[in-house]
Amino acid sequence: MDILFKNITVVTMDTKNPVIENADVGISGRKIIHISPTGAELTATRVINGIGKVLMPGLYNCHSHAAMTLFRGFANDRALEDWLFNYLIPAEAKLTPELVRTGTLLAMAEMLSSGTVAFTDMYYFMDTVAEAVHDVGMLANISNGVTKDGFDFYRDTFYRTTHALGDTHKDGRVKLNAHIHGCYTSPPSWWEQVAAFAQENHLQMHVHLSETKTEHENCVKIYGKTPAAMFAEHGVFNVPTTAAHGVWVTDEDIAILAEKNVTVAHNPISNLKLASGLAPVQKMKAAGVNVALGTDGVSSNNSHDLFEELKMASLLQKYATNDPTALPAFETLAMATLNGAKAQGRSHESGMIKVGYDADILLMDFDNPRQTVCYDPILNLAYSTSGRDVEMTICRGKVLYEKGEFTTIDIEKTLHDARKAREVFLKA
Repeated sequence: MDILFKNITVVTMDTKNPVIENADVGISGRKIIHISPTGAELTATRVINGIGKVLMPGLYNCHSHAAMTLFRGFANDRALEDWLFNYLIPAEAKLTPELVRTGTLLAMAEMLSSGTVAFTDMYYFMDTVAEAVHDVGMLANISNGVTKDGFDFYRDTFYRTTHALGDTHKDGRVKLNAHIHGCYTSPPSWWEQVAAFAQENHLQMHVHLSETKTEHENCVKIYGKTPAAMFAEHGVFNVPTTAAHGVWVTDEDIAILAEKNVTVAHNPISNLKLASGLAPVQKMKAAGVNVALGTDGVSSNNSHDLFEELKMASLLQKYATNDPTALPAFETLAMATLNGAKAQGRSHESGMIKVGYDADILLMDFDNPRQTVCYDPILNLAYSTSGRDVEMTICRGKVLYEKGEFTTIDIEKTLHDARKAREVFLKA
């Protein structure tokens, strides 16, 4: 064995046995190979004492624009349409592959240090993002943005880079997704091209869906149907799809999402900050929709700490439904683990702590003032935990972060490059 955790509390996220106390967990290569009650005579290259610690699956951030770390705090406190079209898009015109790499490395450092092992990203220069993900060792589903005028998908950069990346990255660490930014930034003729390409190449899809009331209602005014109905009609949901936000979906939309097995990536903090509204997560879950969690870009959040999203997601549903039992702790934690792995097409190998699954796991410090009194670790993880409690982040069996240190990111260089990048956008 490469790593052995001894005498540790394990939150498995397996509904049959969600918590195992006083366990030994062994990792070899990229896999979890052993889980048993502590006490057996086992050997490993590295043995970690688990007293005062909790082991749990790594978190999945199912909607992000990672390189937007370069725009953290940029033109904030504005409505989405004003912020996006009048400030952000003009600034993004200055992006280069080098800047996107810096922003993505900064995002991955933040994610790893707060427990995220995988993210679903839509942005620009995604070939650069793919290379950065491989260099660091995380998992990612990535897609290039489709928003420009005069679009022909088969002549677009995304089409070309998708094929180029498909030839070079075959280990499954990076998955390529097709991408439609939203119903308000492209016409249905584009959607059909992208949907056809996704089906032909067995790709998943990533879209924004009914994020704001304006977006949703304008779609109805223009087309006579909601964004969800339009996307379904034009074949967008004919492949596994992650639809970000879903704030203004109707009951009929929810039925479509359930029927088409669409995952909704819920972004509660971004939606609150932009005053976009509150997604009806309880209704979606009751209808059978897979709901995962995302942070969105940090310019509209301003954090990649998924533990913040966990707590906020649960509390908002309790408030909205006037029901303290709504979205309980295990279900909320599942949104960030099991449901996220399902959204990325990885649920056969990740999202749980289980023998045979990839070692995408977190070592959490429960020996601190926030966590020492613990009656149920699942409740503490959902309501008391922040990214500060992450002691170690392991992805595919490799330690990528431990106690403030990154094993695959030159953090000093990344911070230096990010500070230099800020000067570029101060002139935007």
